[in-house]
Amino acid sequence: MTTSSHLHPDRLFPANPAQRDICRTLYASVKDFPIISPHGHTDPSWFAGNANFGNPAELLIQPDHYVLRMLYSQGLSYESLGLKPKDGVYETDPRKVWQTFAEHYYLFAGTPSRIWLDHVFTEVFGIDKLLTAETAPEFYDIIDAALKSDDFKPRALLDRFKIDLIATTEGALDDLRHHKAMVGSGYEHRVITTFRPDDVVDADKPEFADNLKKLSDLTGFDTTDWAGYLDALRARRAYFRDVGRATATDHGHPTARTENLAPAECQKLLDMCLAGKASAEERDMFRGQMLTEMAGMSLEDGMTMQIHPGSYRNHNPGVYNRFGADKGADIPMRVNYTQALQPLLAKHGNEAGLEIILFTLDESNYARELATLAGHYPCLRLGPPWWFHDSPQGMLRFRDQVTETAGFYNTAGFNDDTRAFLSIPARHDVARRMDSYFLSQLVCEHKITMAEAERLIVDLTYNLAVKAYKLPMKAKSV
Repeated sequence: MTTSSHLHPDRLFPANPAQRDICRTLYASVKDFPIISPHGHTDPSWFAGNANFGNPAELLIQPDHYVLRMLYSQGLSYESLGLKPKDGVYETDPRKVWQTFAEHYYLFAGTPSRIWLDHVFTEVFGIDKLLTAETAPEFYDIIDAALKSDDFKPRALLDRFKIDLIATTEGALDDLRHHKAMVGSGYEHRVITTFRPDDVVDADKPEFADNLKKLSDLTGFDTTDWAGYLDALRARRAYFRDVGRATATDHGHPTARTENLAPAECQKLLDMCLAGKASAEERDMFRGQMLTEMAGMSLEDGMTMQIHPGSYRNHNPGVYNRFGADKGADIPMRVNYTQALQPLLAKHGNEAGLEIILFTLDESNYARELATLAGHYPCLRLGPPWWFHDSPQGMLRFRDQVTETAGFYNTAGFNDDTRAFLSIPARHDVARRMDSYFLSQLVCEHKITMAEAERLIVDLTYNLAVKAYKLPMKAKSV
C-alpha cells in the first residue's frame, strides 16, 4: 500500500494512546492478509471476459446504491447522474456526471461511503487529495486512464487486491455461462458462484409459475408435483456445485418465517401458488416452508445456508417504475427471528453438520434474539453487520451487543456483500481496523490477553469466513 497524507494511518483507531498502540499492533498483523469475499454480487462476466471496465461514472457512481440514495435525498435527479429512465432524457456525458458527483461529495462526510471512496481514490488510483468540484477533472482523467490499462483488468485487480476467493450470486435458473468460461483460466477456483433460489421459491414474483416451468425444463422433474419440485431444486443445487463450485446458498426473503408442514399441505400450497390463487399469507407460508426445505437440503449436500431478511425492497414506486431495482430505495424493516425460525430449528437446529448464517438489517435484534439463538444452536452463525450497518460504528455496535452472549466463534468473520468491486479492499480494511479496535479495548480492560487478541484478529480476518463457508483454504496462524 502507498503512504498517504490524505488517509491518516491511524484512521478509525481509538483516541486513547495506550489502546491505540495495541490496536496498531493487532491491525499491523493482518492488514496485508489476503481477502476472502464469500458473499457478494460482483458480475461474473467481469472475470470471465476480463475486459476493461468503463468510465469512472459508470464504475463508481451509477451502480452504487449508497451513492445514489444520498444524492437523490438531497434533490439530485437520477437523470443527472446518468441513469436511464424508461421515458425522458438523461445525462449521457460521463464527465458531467462525475462533475455533479464531485460538487456534492461533501454530502458523504461521516459516512462509510466516504471512507471507502477515499480509500479507492488514494490506495487504488494513487490520488492523494480530496475530491472537490475543482479537482474533479483531474480525478476523472487519472481514473479514466487507469481503467483503460491492463493493470486494471478484473483479473489483474483480483491479484493486486490479494483476493483469495470471491463469490458471485446467481439465480437458480442461471446457466452459469461465465463460470463455465473461466474453466482453464486459473481463476475458476477463485471466482465461485452462490445458489440464490428466490426466483423459484417466492410466489410473490409475477413470473413464479413461468420460472417453475423453466426449472422443470432444465431438470426434467415435474415442478407441479411437490416431490418433483424438491428434486428439481436438488438438481440445480448440484449443478451450481459442479459447474460454479458453489459452497453456499443465499435467501433474501422479506421475513425469517419458517414452517414445517406435512407434504400434503405443501402440495396444496404449491398448487395455489402456481394457479395464482394463494393469498399473501399463503405465499408467505410457502416461502417459510421453503426455508426449512433448503435447510434440509443443506444438511444433505453440505452447502452453507445464508438467510438475510428484513428489506422492504423498492420502497419508492416512482423510482422503481422509472429506473428499476437497486436504486437506493430498499429500506430496513423490523424482523422477528426467535419465533420465525423455531419450526426450522425444531427440525434441524441440533445438527452440527448444518451451517446457517443469519444476517439482519434490524440492529435492535442483535442482543435480544440473534446472539442468544447463535449462542445456543449448533447450526447457527451470525453474519457481519450488513447493508447500512457495514460501517465503523455499526461494526463496534455488533461486537458490543453479541460478543458477551455468542462469543466470537459463533460469528462468520467478515464479508463485503458488494457489487462495487474496487471498494472490496476498503471494506475489508475498515473491518480489520474495527475488529482491532474492539479487541484492543478488551485487552486494555484485561478481559482477554494480548496473545488471545492476536489469535482472534487472525480468525476474525480470515479463518472464521473460511470455516463458515467451507472453503478449501488453509487456516492462517498468528
